[in-house]
Amino acid sequence: MAIARFVEFDPTGEKGTPNYDAVAEKINVDADPPEGMVVHTAGFSGDGTFRIFDVWESADHMHRFDEERLAPAIREVMGGDGGEPDRRAEYELHHLVRGR
Repeated sequence: MAIARFVEFDPTGEKGTPNYDAVAEKINVDADPPEGMVVHTAGFSGDGTFRIFDVWESADHMHRFDEERLAPAIREVMGGDGGEPDRRAEYELHHLVRGR
Protein backbone atom coordinates (compact mmCIF):
# COMPACT_ATOMS: atom_id res chain seq x y z
CA MET A 1 0.00 0.00 0.00
CA ALA A 2 1.38 3.43 -0.95
CA ILE A 3 2.15 5.78 1.91
CA ALA A 4 2.51 9.54 2.19
CA ARG A 5 4.66 11.50 4.60
CA PHE A 6 4.16 15.15 5.48
CA VAL A 7 6.77 17.05 7.50
CA GLU A 8 6.45 20.71 8.45
CA PHE A 9 8.76 23.19 10.18
CA ASP A 10 7.38 26.43 11.61
CA PRO A 11 8.48 29.68 9.95
CA THR A 12 11.80 31.09 11.12
CA GLY A 13 11.79 34.22 8.98
CA GLU A 14 14.55 32.69 6.88
CA LYS A 15 14.07 31.38 3.34
CA GLY A 16 17.42 29.60 3.20
CA THR A 17 17.68 25.83 3.39
CA PRO A 18 21.33 25.09 4.28
CA ASN A 19 20.58 22.00 6.42
CA TYR A 20 18.09 20.55 3.93
CA ASP A 21 20.48 21.23 1.03
CA ALA A 22 23.45 19.63 2.81
CA VAL A 23 21.44 16.51 3.68
CA ALA A 24 20.04 16.34 0.12
CA GLU A 25 23.56 16.53 -1.30
CA LYS A 26 24.69 13.63 0.91
CA ILE A 27 21.77 11.33 0.09
CA ASN A 28 21.86 12.32 -3.61
CA VAL A 29 18.31 11.27 -4.47
CA ASP A 30 18.38 13.23 -7.74
CA ALA A 31 21.08 10.98 -9.23
CA ASP A 32 20.32 7.89 -7.14
CA PRO A 33 16.60 7.78 -6.27
CA PRO A 34 15.79 5.28 -3.54
CA GLU A 35 13.82 2.19 -4.35
CA GLY A 36 10.12 2.75 -3.81
CA MET A 37 10.12 6.57 -3.85
CA VAL A 38 7.27 7.86 -6.01
CA VAL A 39 7.77 11.59 -5.43
CA HIS A 40 9.62 13.94 -3.08
CA THR A 41 8.81 17.63 -2.72
CA ALA A 42 10.12 20.40 -0.49
CA GLY A 43 9.38 24.10 -0.35
CA PHE A 44 8.08 27.12 1.50
CA SER A 45 4.45 28.08 1.90
CA GLY A 46 3.37 31.70 1.71
CA ASP A 47 3.81 32.21 5.46
CA GLY A 48 7.38 30.83 5.44
CA THR A 49 6.55 27.33 6.70
CA PHE A 50 8.98 24.78 5.21
CA ARG A 51 7.17 21.63 4.11
CA ILE A 52 8.34 18.26 2.84
CA PHE A 53 5.88 15.87 1.22
CA ASP A 54 6.79 12.39 -0.05
CA VAL A 55 4.91 9.46 -1.52
CA TRP A 56 6.37 5.95 -1.29
CA GLU A 57 5.35 2.60 -2.73
CA SER A 58 5.25 1.18 0.81
CA ALA A 59 6.10 1.95 4.42
CA ASP A 60 8.90 -0.64 4.19
CA HIS A 61 10.57 1.31 1.38
CA MET A 62 10.25 4.58 3.29
CA HIS A 63 11.58 3.19 6.56
CA ARG A 64 14.49 1.43 4.83
CA PHE A 65 15.48 4.73 3.20
CA ASP A 66 15.16 6.52 6.54
CA GLU A 67 17.41 4.03 8.32
CA GLU A 68 20.01 3.44 5.60
CA ARG A 69 20.38 6.88 4.01
CA LEU A 70 18.40 9.71 5.57
CA ALA A 71 19.15 9.28 9.29
CA PRO A 72 22.93 8.84 8.78
CA ALA A 73 23.05 11.94 6.57
CA ILE A 74 21.08 14.01 9.09
CA ARG A 75 23.40 12.89 11.91
CA GLU A 76 26.47 13.77 9.83
CA VAL A 77 25.19 17.21 8.81
CA MET A 78 23.35 18.27 11.97
CA GLY A 79 24.70 16.01 14.70
CA GLY A 80 22.52 13.89 16.97
CA ASP A 81 19.06 13.34 15.55
CA GLY A 82 18.92 16.72 13.79
CA GLY A 83 15.95 17.91 15.77
CA GLU A 84 12.30 17.15 15.28
CA PRO A 85 9.92 18.79 12.83
CA ASP A 86 7.06 20.80 14.29
CA ARG A 87 4.47 18.57 12.63
CA ARG A 88 4.77 15.17 11.01
CA ALA A 89 2.25 12.70 9.64
CA GLU A 90 2.39 9.41 7.77
CA TYR A 91 -0.67 7.79 6.30
CA GLU A 92 -1.64 5.07 3.83
CA LEU A 93 -3.05 6.39 0.61
CA HIS A 94 -6.50 5.29 -0.40
CA HIS A 95 -5.96 6.41 -4.00
CA LEU A 96 -2.86 7.29 -6.01
CA VAL A 97 -2.86 8.39 -9.66
CA ARG A 98 0.44 8.54 -11.53
CA GLY A 99 0.93 11.06 -14.31
CA ARG A 100 2.32 10.10 -17.67
